[in-house]
Amino acid sequence: MAEYRDYGVAAPHGPDMTGTHNPIHELTSNERQIFDYLLKPDDGYNKEGVYWADMPIAQRIKFVASGDAKESKKELSSTWRMFKADPLSPVAYYFRNMVLPGAGLGLEGYVLFSIGNLKPLFEAAFKECWDDKTICNVEWVRAVEYLEICGIIVGQILVGILGDWLGRRWGLIQDATIMFIGLLMLTAAWGVTQNGWVICYTWSLFFYGIGVGGEYPMTATSGMENAVGSGKISTKEDRLHRGRKVTSAFLMQGWGQFFNQVLLIILLLVFHHGSGNDPYSKVSAQWTYRISFALPAVGTLWLVYYRTYKMKSASKQLAAAKRKSKVTGYDTESLKLTFTYFGPRMIATAGAWFANDIFFYGNKLFQNEFIKVIIPESHSIMPGWLYNLVNVGVSLVGYYLASFLIDNKLYGRKWMQQIGFLMDFILFIVPAFHFDYYTSKEHISEFQAMYFLSSFFNQFGPNAVTFLVAAEVYPTPIRATAHGISAAAGKLGALTASVMYNYITTRQKFHVVPWFGLAGMLVTTLFLPDTTGLDLKEQERRWQFIRTGRESEYHGVAVHPKHLSLWERMRGAGKYYDADLDYKQKIEEMRADWETVQARKAGEKAGHWDGEDEDPHDDSVWSSDVSTYFEKTRGAASIKTRDTFENEIADSESSPDRDDEKRRNR
Repeated sequence: MAEYRDYGVAAPHGPDMTGTHNPIHELTSNERQIFDYLLKPDDGYNKEGVYWADMPIAQRIKFVASGDAKESKKELSSTWRMFKADPLSPVAYYFRNMVLPGAGLGLEGYVLFSIGNLKPLFEAAFKECWDDKTICNVEWVRAVEYLEICGIIVGQILVGILGDWLGRRWGLIQDATIMFIGLLMLTAAWGVTQNGWVICYTWSLFFYGIGVGGEYPMTATSGMENAVGSGKISTKEDRLHRGRKVTSAFLMQGWGQFFNQVLLIILLLVFHHGSGNDPYSKVSAQWTYRISFALPAVGTLWLVYYRTYKMKSASKQLAAAKRKSKVTGYDTESLKLTFTYFGPRMIATAGAWFANDIFFYGNKLFQNEFIKVIIPESHSIMPGWLYNLVNVGVSLVGYYLASFLIDNKLYGRKWMQQIGFLMDFILFIVPAFHFDYYTSKEHISEFQAMYFLSSFFNQFGPNAVTFLVAAEVYPTPIRATAHGISAAAGKLGALTASVMYNYITTRQKFHVVPWFGLAGMLVTTLFLPDTTGLDLKEQERRWQFIRTGRESEYHGVAVHPKHLSLWERMRGAGKYYDADLDYKQKIEEMRADWETVQARKAGEKAGHWDGEDEDPHDDSVWSSDVSTYFEKTRGAASIKTRDTFENEIADSESSPDRDDEKRRNR
């Protein structure tokens, strides 16, 4: 079993006239080295060909630490060479690979969190409408938050489906276009009365929210699929830094919040005579609000141009997946199979995102309380804005640390989300049962520390991980749909928080919120698979087996217990994992691809090829040794199921004439 056998062309002694044996070809040392290089890359396998997750824990730690150190040294050396050649080239690289892919989420973070930042300014400048609600309908004022979230939910589901139907590129262009029009509507929102203005402002937010919602599935899926690349064999960059590439785009949301808060502070100082203190005039509030929305409209218009003309290959991975499944339009069969095979994963991604957004909005509870204690007589909005700016800075540290560690095989996605949920649970439950103690003037500094730490662990935990795994754990044909559904569940959490917080006291909120963190941790533990260190092409390979009704015939690392959830392991999903058999199976799959390429070339040479190469194969993997091997063994039977293969080998090895036949073949 340890050596690879293949049933190929007849041995040199002549054809088998009896039909009693199959000629055998063994891999040469050089051929095995080539296949090991292609199928067992050194970032996931040791020199003996053992997968990193199969190593004993001490050996695994050593292997991962060594690989990380080597990769860090390589990246630092590369950055230094870039800097020496051109001091601004590392900045250009970061802008091109992290800022541009996350530009939509940066604009989303800017505008989305601007609504909460502007609310205290509106309450101070338009007190009769926004605060006392004597001249404005109370339901419409409350609807500002509700309809914004509803628009996001609509966008997440609708654009997620359209992204899987029409392609990632059109989803990205559509999002940017809707956001641009929405920003124009927000900038120009007006009414004959203040209540009319509130209604116009609210519906503008709903429309803008549709574009914002679509950014979630589109940015996550396109960023991930661009990170994975389109070749037959994945690259080391794909395998080692896929998570970092996606979360680096996502953290632009934090920068959007940061720049929004900075700009609002500057604009208020400019239009309020250099002072940030009350009372605030209606004119200064209007100028501050409208300019703050007009500026990102310019950036969003540029984003429409960039996605239209510079991202023409964004749908390449989706198109390839549809070609393999022979599907045009929306792949409803894949959606059905996803819920059949990966339904519990939806509980993990949607449930954890729901719990996370309860926390995300609950974080503001700390700020309102400690400002009352620190500055009890102040009616200025500036302290709240400044503390929020500090909090966003702390959050950005969490975003970046998550980006750096999310691909670490010893920590990675699942541990990061579990620990983040657990820490947020602790940081909310402690002040809940000692509320008066921590909100007293003597201990308010501890209260502030818990506020900033809860922000840090929210970003260095579930907020970053949910965005990534909601796309990563699902197959390409319905990835945007699944991400959109999960993200919509998250916004339902935000909507739940917005409604719930209107009916309970602050003290009660601290008793309610922590339990969502505990629930999020339990859902993650039970139902979320750990895709850290898993080659995404392996997951797509497993999906092709599922898609064709051959789940039991897949034996690769995508069903390794390390990469399955606790629930999936309990249900026996990992019983088919067999590293040796998978190695042989991959070679047979490569043979099939090679034969397709040879048939295409022969057809082109003879002039019979019709030019419709529906699934073009990457010729770069066919080295001379690989091609020679496949030439020698042309016509070999593909490896069938695991049981069939092992039975055939067992029958062959148990034959009393096997040794005599082997000698004759020589």
